[in-house]
Amino acid sequence: MTIPFFDGHNDTLLRLVDDPRPNKVELFTDGMAEAHIDLPRAKSAGMVGGFFAMFPPPLKASLSDISTPAKAAGQLPPELDIAEAQRSTNAMAALMFQLDRAGSLKVCRTAAEIRAAMTSGTLAAIYHHEGAEAIDTDFNALEVLYAAGFRSLGITWSRANAFGTGVPFRHGVDPDIGPGLSDAGKELVRVCDRMGIMIDLSHLNAAGFRDVAANSNKPLVATHSNVHAICPSTRNLVDWQLAAIRESGGVVGLNYATGFLRPDGKMEPDMEIELMVRHVDALVEALGEDGVALGSDFDGATMPAPIKDVTGVPKLLQALLDKGYGEGLVRKIALENWLGVVGRTMG
Repeated sequence: MTIPFFDGHNDTLLRLVDDPRPNKVELFTDGMAEAHIDLPRAKSAGMVGGFFAMFPPPLKASLSDISTPAKAAGQLPPELDIAEAQRSTNAMAALMFQLDRAGSLKVCRTAAEIRAAMTSGTLAAIYHHEGAEAIDTDFNALEVLYAAGFRSLGITWSRANAFGTGVPFRHGVDPDIGPGLSDAGKELVRVCDRMGIMIDLSHLNAAGFRDVAANSNKPLVATHSNVHAICPSTRNLVDWQLAAIRESGGVVGLNYATGFLRPDGKMEPDMEIELMVRHVDALVEALGEDGVALGSDFDGATMPAPIKDVTGVPKLLQALLDKGYGEGLVRKIALENWLGVVGRTMG
């Protein structure tokens, strides 16, 4: 039995843009073994869609160049110039729309469009920015992005920008680090609410989280975060954050990155799926059956050895069934909870 699933976060477009080979559409469509997601493996595993992130590093930097020094130092990387951010995110968006034209995926703006893509057998993609560096404080870029299909925004990656401050990659520390949203950041939240753009709380610090909650009337969403009580990373959610998400009717997507799953915080693959199930257990207890989903972080992090890539997701879903989760609840976690919150925020 293959249970269809929707993924709350991947960095596959950055992986493709970072690849030196020119035939990037074909790499995704025909298969790219070194990536965590490509079209053949996604379809074989039952993946029906996901949030495709545009993470704005300098184009010349690789994934390892961006992530490793910041994690090792436990400090926020420097702020990124808006022009550089727009160059890199535009490159990823252009590739996404090339994939759309090729029929490899469909950029979707509503839950109804996701369901239509599923019916046609096409991979559904939500256009997401991980960090608002490419958006100006007059929101002119936001209007253009919205017209192009942009529907989901993480205000920060783990660095500061004009709108707020992210959390550094630290272990054994609470996410209550640094200042909240700027005035422009609070207005950004209100504008996104009016436009139907989902706000993603993953990577945002505790003060920023509180400011989003105070300025938004939409469900609170963390697309790829885990439980701080199990793995005390700044990237994970503490009890009051989970309670606020539940109260708002929001959703948390389970992050598969080993450093946000393991109690020791090590980004090493030698761990069992049972630890992922522990996080799901805690999320279901904190959020209820409608508040838990999947948010892999594929192509942006070290995966557990038993998962490895998108083809390993059915193993996680089977582990939930084996634990005693009913098929209906597993289908909610795998797919329906994302469709529900997308409908409540984007339409």
